[in-house]
Amino acid sequence: MTSDAVTTDSAEEQRRADDRALRDAARAIARAEHGDPFAVLGMHQSGPGQPVEVRAFVPGAERLWVIDSASGDPVGEAVRLLDDGFFVATLADRTQRFRYRLRAQFPLATEEFDDAYRFGPVLGELDIHLLNEGTHLRAFERLGAHPRAVDGVPGVAFALWAPNARTVSVIGDFNNWDGRRLPMRRRGVSGLWDIFVPHATVGQRYKFEVRGPGGTLLPAKADPFAFRAELRPHTASIIHGLPPYDWQDRAWREHRAHSGERNAPVSIYEVHLGSWARVPEEGDRFLTYRELADRLIPYVTDLGFTHIELLPITEHPFDGSWGYQPIGLYAPTSRHGSPEEFKEFVDACHQAGLGVLLDWVPGHFPTDPHGLGQFDGTHLYEHADPRQGFHQDWNTLIYNFGRREVQNFLLGNALFWLDQYGLDGLRVDAVASMLYLDYSRKEGEWIPNEFGGRENLDSIAFLKRMNELVYGQHPGAMTVAEESTSWPMVSRPTYLGGLGFGYKWNMGWMHDTLSYMQCDPIHRRYHHHQMTFGLIYQFSENFVLPLSHDEVVHGKGSLIEKMPGDDWQKFANLRAYYGFMFAHPGKKLLFMGAEFAQRREWSEARSLDWHLLDQPRHQGIRALIGDLNRLYRDLAPLHRTDCDPSGFEWIESNDSENSVFTFLRKADESGHIVVVVCNFTPVPRHGYRIGVPLPGRYTERLNTDSAAYGGSNLSNGDAVEAEPTRWHGRTHSLTLTLPPLATLILERWEG
Repeated sequence: MTSDAVTTDSAEEQRRADDRALRDAARAIARAEHGDPFAVLGMHQSGPGQPVEVRAFVPGAERLWVIDSASGDPVGEAVRLLDDGFFVATLADRTQRFRYRLRAQFPLATEEFDDAYRFGPVLGELDIHLLNEGTHLRAFERLGAHPRAVDGVPGVAFALWAPNARTVSVIGDFNNWDGRRLPMRRRGVSGLWDIFVPHATVGQRYKFEVRGPGGTLLPAKADPFAFRAELRPHTASIIHGLPPYDWQDRAWREHRAHSGERNAPVSIYEVHLGSWARVPEEGDRFLTYRELADRLIPYVTDLGFTHIELLPITEHPFDGSWGYQPIGLYAPTSRHGSPEEFKEFVDACHQAGLGVLLDWVPGHFPTDPHGLGQFDGTHLYEHADPRQGFHQDWNTLIYNFGRREVQNFLLGNALFWLDQYGLDGLRVDAVASMLYLDYSRKEGEWIPNEFGGRENLDSIAFLKRMNELVYGQHPGAMTVAEESTSWPMVSRPTYLGGLGFGYKWNMGWMHDTLSYMQCDPIHRRYHHHQMTFGLIYQFSENFVLPLSHDEVVHGKGSLIEKMPGDDWQKFANLRAYYGFMFAHPGKKLLFMGAEFAQRREWSEARSLDWHLLDQPRHQGIRALIGDLNRLYRDLAPLHRTDCDPSGFEWIESNDSENSVFTFLRKADESGHIVVVVCNFTPVPRHGYRIGVPLPGRYTERLNTDSAAYGGSNLSNGDAVEAEPTRWHGRTHSLTLTLPPLATLILERWEG
């Protein structure tokens, strides 16, 4: 046999091998099982000067042509390699790559379209480096779905992190939800996948079809970075992007730098948008963001609150979770409208002088199959060991904070809401569950840290970094921790060893004072310390005094129904308690409905009972909250030293026999002081003397027993003159009439 024959046989053998390899790859493509689809599909060339070959998988097509994009002319017809729809076009007269389109003939129509496999990668090398390093704090600008144009062709760039997946396809309205049509490009060993889908458009639904490392097809996954999602019970993500928004809140943003400072008044109205009010005549539907802007914002500003805190509005599948089990961390819930309409709501809040805080949930996520659990067939976002990765109380999964990509996902999300939606702060949910490895676990149900302790070191590092980024990149924003234990220095800077939060909920104050208020007044003398104990640790943190949603659910009843006595006494008790709360050091938080003494326990499934405002006593509570807010904002001694021990002084904390508490609030060393007197018995007390530090007139600025609030209208007139009689170790004193079950706030100011 001649050498030429050997060469010919060898070439033929190679051709057959190449043909078999291509057919095998085509079959894998047709089964959506090929891990490197861009190595098979699209335009290829065996070498310089060789004919160009175009391969495409178009299920259902009977014929396929390659079209020159520049001229619009066909340059070759493809040959069907497999009946499933895999075509190959060898273009003998084309030896240079060019831009092309495909024209497919189907039984009932002919379509022309751009081939996704002619476009290059979506992610740049720097993006990949930073994403893998866990330092890409704007990952939301690269991962997920982003409308853009490439080579003049409009479409959507999709990118995803799924390092252990065998294959990933994007499925949606643009490809008949067929996972075979748009398998994504694996970006080397980075764990990232991407693809540009020409002519996909804003508003189309999509998900990711993922095969795990063993080849098992997982439930279709929603996009972790989706900016919009379907209304439950549907679970698809929706292409949206980050369109620019023309904010009209410049005045607020200039003011915001000081709105959350420790010496500023901060009074927060906590609201669940889905149950604040409904539209009963239209099937009891939710209010839209625009309707909420028209109704909620004027209502809250009229009551004098400085901020609104929204129970989680990140997209969540189950109404009964109140948003605390989110799946779409980057998407405002579609229950009330579009992302732009939510921006309009925030903008309107700011124009009305209201800050907006978001209840943010970085501690755990639900197990719904379209969510983050087992995202690429492995424990990607969550810990593999249930002793670290599963919340027994809530049947949810716990983020693996030790994984840098997971930290990056969450850190970027915190910044996203402040940056893209202009929010003014984050109230971080369930911080205690994040700090302790043994949180709500028995012995043997948790794994100690590397030093044998119970502290979650990875989570602690995450929280510190989150606070550093928020305060470093968004001056004027605030972070608030819901932390129910005695973890030290929660609201102290990280450079001093703290967690770096701006504020911490004072759960101890809430528990102790509500416990006291639930006692029959005749027994309160035995529980007197519950109202004073909080001042022992009050200034160890920057505290918010919360009367939140947690106190009016799960059989706890409403605040008004916690109060003892007949109906008159219930309302009087609640008014006195509110007066004590607003005069006490600490920022304020009140859950919706409490401002008018909602009687029923709160339920997310129904509107607040607005008809109660037809009754004078409920109107009186609402009027009181408005006046307390305005007084809190107007009187510097009531807010400027909320977090400073120099601004508080007991006058008498031990009058347990009469259940009376008296104290001073001060803003500075001037004569501007506020005297607070609380009588928590239904007994009026005449001639009750208290010591004061300075002479002068003390004006009665607020009396919770006023007839305007539904009280008996027992008062001290406009003002009381201090007498030069020593009392309580002070040079002067006031002789007061104490109304029953009431709080008095008196002001002395030489200005």
